[in-house]
Amino acid sequence: MQIVFAASECVPFAKTGGLADVVGALPRELVKLGHNVTVYLPLYSRVRPLLESEPRNAVRSITIPFRYYNRFVAVVDGGMREGVQFYFVDCPELFDRPELYGPSGGEYSDNAERFGLFCRAVLEATKLLGVPDVFHVHDWQAALIPVYLRTVYAADPAFHRSGVVLGIHNAAYQGKFPPQTTEQLLFPWDIFTMDEVEQYDRFNFLKGGIVFSDMLTTVSRRYAEEIQTPEFGEQLEGVLHKRAADLRGILNGVDYAHWDPAIDRNLAAHYTPDNLEGKKVCRADLLHAFGLKEVEESTPVIGIVSRFATQKGFDMLSLIAEDLMHRNVAVTVLGSGEPIYENFFRDWAFRHPANVAVRVGYDDALSHKIEAGADIFLMPSRYEPSGLNQMYSLKYGTVPVVRATGGLEDTIEEWDAAKETGTGFKFHGFDPRDLLAAIDRALTAFKDKEDWTRLMRNGMARNYAWAVPAREYAEVYEKVARKRA
Repeated sequence: MQIVFAASECVPFAKTGGLADVVGALPRELVKLGHNVTVYLPLYSRVRPLLESEPRNAVRSITIPFRYYNRFVAVVDGGMREGVQFYFVDCPELFDRPELYGPSGGEYSDNAERFGLFCRAVLEATKLLGVPDVFHVHDWQAALIPVYLRTVYAADPAFHRSGVVLGIHNAAYQGKFPPQTTEQLLFPWDIFTMDEVEQYDRFNFLKGGIVFSDMLTTVSRRYAEEIQTPEFGEQLEGVLHKRAADLRGILNGVDYAHWDPAIDRNLAAHYTPDNLEGKKVCRADLLHAFGLKEVEESTPVIGIVSRFATQKGFDMLSLIAEDLMHRNVAVTVLGSGEPIYENFFRDWAFRHPANVAVRVGYDDALSHKIEAGADIFLMPSRYEPSGLNQMYSLKYGTVPVVRATGGLEDTIEEWDAAKETGTGFKFHGFDPRDLLAAIDRALTAFKDKEDWTRLMRNGMARNYAWAVPAREYAEVYEKVARKRA
């Protein structure tokens, strides 16, 4: 089957979140299943150094019309990587910028034009480079592809048999723009209705994708249920509920070629479930990297690698931070995001320099060191569509403490000491005291080294490789292709 991925992020080229990991790993697994996969991405400024010094244009010029003017884009051949063909939409005036979506976590004022152009350019490029059986488009930035296909391109015979799957990685990010966007992107005004792309007098990219796609996927079974409720649906729960029969929750996988303590090049020592000695070396290396010099062996190390945001539950953590310092713990934190939480973590470390260390920013090697060197990994997310770090933690024998939501609920089983079953600790609700109680259960378990070793090994035995979800995605594509045949 011919499959085209269209997305705004993909490792190793551009990343702000888990979307990039999925688009980087899933196509490779689909190739192993015998499918032909092509990935289209914008050519951001940060991508150029990762390509050949003189990349070849696969398509020299494509005209993308807007209401009062045309733009002209090239399609750059990114080459074949592990069986996957990459192409980049090159429009320097729109994509050659320091950030992907906007400065300091904000949005560029012309994002509707940027990603509207990207969607239309992908469609035009495939007519020259290969029309797929199925488009798999990801998040709001690529969600106009199905809208274009079923409106502006509805009579184009090139796409008569092409199906579309929309992947929703986080329903909170939707791409909402003024009504005039309809006219700017040359859509007919009759789609600007509450049944199609309009929502509260805004042109909603993600809603349009939900309405016009053949099938929908999201990144865990639990999140597929949650986004059909007012609590997690971000005002799209109604339209998602209408498409419930076409919505499939498929848990993200883990790329164990990069996340495995037995082979991880970022670690001071390697280890396996049968020989855990290397984890002690990794713990010492982590403490050294963060400058925590006097942490006893009996002191559990809590690790956090995250975007700093209310979504991640750090408002709850801030309310128990001082209580946590009355326990015998050390905390290592890596991440960046909302200023209020960057300041919280900095202040926490300033007040407790012997027990708390924070690095604001992102460092891939350091994130691996935290996964390997910490004893406990903390993810108190208010919602978490899939989550990857809890799955990394399991592989590294680092016990997760999580809120029971989305992919966290799907992947973590509460520890039962009597039965020696389970892989971590969970709490429900939004009460900071429940978070502290879950941490306390983990700290109690840590004191019994035999129990703790069993708990570590339980997690390390779990397998969340991409092979299983890739087969589930292939089933979705085949279903869509049959609908369009």
